Amino acid sequence: MERKIYKELLEWKNDTNRKPLILQGARQVGKTYIVNLFGGNEYANTVYCNFEKDQDLHEFFNDLTPSTILNKLSIYKRKEIIKGQTLIVFDEIQACPSAITSLKYFNEDSPEYHIIALGSLLGVSINRGNFSFPVGKVQFMTLYPMDFEEYLLARNEKPLIDMIKDCYSNNKPLDNAFHKRALDYYKEYLFVGGLPEVVEEYGKNHNPELVRIIQNSILDSYFNDMGKYNKQTEIPKTRIVFKNISTQLSKENKKFQYSQIKKGARASEYENAIEWLCLSGIASQMFRIEQIKLPLDAYRSINDFKFFMNDVGLCGANLDIHYGDIFGDNPLLDNFKGGLVENYVYNQLMENGFISYYWTSKSDAEVDFIIRLKEDIIPIEVKSSTNNRSKSLNVYVERYKPAYSIRISQKNFGFDNNIKSVPLYATFCIK
Repeated sequence: MERKIYKELLEWKNDTNRKPLILQGARQVGKTYIVNLFGGNEYANTVYCNFEKDQDLHEFFNDLTPSTILNKLSIYKRKEIIKGQTLIVFDEIQACPSAITSLKYFNEDSPEYHIIALGSLLGVSINRGNFSFPVGKVQFMTLYPMDFEEYLLARNEKPLIDMIKDCYSNNKPLDNAFHKRALDYYKEYLFVGGLPEVVEEYGKNHNPELVRIIQNSILDSYFNDMGKYNKQTEIPKTRIVFKNISTQLSKENKKFQYSQIKKGARASEYENAIEWLCLSGIASQMFRIEQIKLPLDAYRSINDFKFFMNDVGLCGANLDIHYGDIFGDNPLLDNFKGGLVENYVYNQLMENGFISYYWTSKSDAEVDFIIRLKEDIIPIEVKSSTNNRSKSLNVYVERYKPAYSIRISQKNFGFDNNIKSVPLYATFCIK
């Protein structure tokens, strides 16, 4: 399946100032697959090392001299390591702290060797480990679950993508037949999500029950991971907070509330659990912004946030939402569907590099997303249906007079009353 990060990997390979690359991302987002595919296509050979599965590799890093490490790896893997022609992959590198430290010496002493390090819990281990991290000596990329554009590519819908991008750029409606088709794919995506194994399974069999089995297996692996690089007392807290993300998105007020976890709960009790989930890449916080001024991050409220999962399919699986509930627009799902759609939009914006916030007035007005788009601060209102009532957005516009606003809903493309209408399936176009 095509991943947009492949182009970035090519740019890294051809960069004359290339440093060892750390590819971050939660478990099951496709890091190992894309890197080995990249190595197979772009290099003479690949030397793949997994530090979780092969404990014997660890002793090769007792001496951090690059030539010594490479000689031992070459003999152990029975492969010649050629400058510029071999891709060296260090998978689950967080399991071997000395391998992380070695990246500093590869950058300083042997930059001609191409090294990509992967780690599903790298953020957690770096933050909580007691070892030397090669600050300034490595380059970072992050791989997220497949966004909706990549999902359409996996479904062989490149012409539909091109039409969507054209309509987005020119604010012209998409032909109704294609608009309906794109909305159907979007509803599929709400259930399937963007984890490659799940997308591949659904593309082959179109069986929601098999999809859910894989999703539950991935959720189980996430829960198991919560016992790694974590204090024993924090493990049950981390698991209950993760389970609460979907639950709290079902509320009319989507703000994450500690009191919903248990009576009398406080932030100080769960802040380490929330930090673990964010560092692992399986969840993210979106903070409320108190003032519409630059820089936006200086005006966020650290006490008020919404909590989203890294994959919208897992968000629904966490509460066992059925395929028919989403595809059939079950009215009993209305409260949770609003949160699910916000999770979807947040994921799409994050994958496009946006840091998002939400805004509330002292009354009841709330704007779902505030982003910096080029030189402007743009409010984004999200509707899960075709409903276009905009009381909260009107309050915001009257107060702050943005250059324009964006409304994301099931309605077709258009631009009216200084509001750019973007169908839910086209959120990936906001860049």
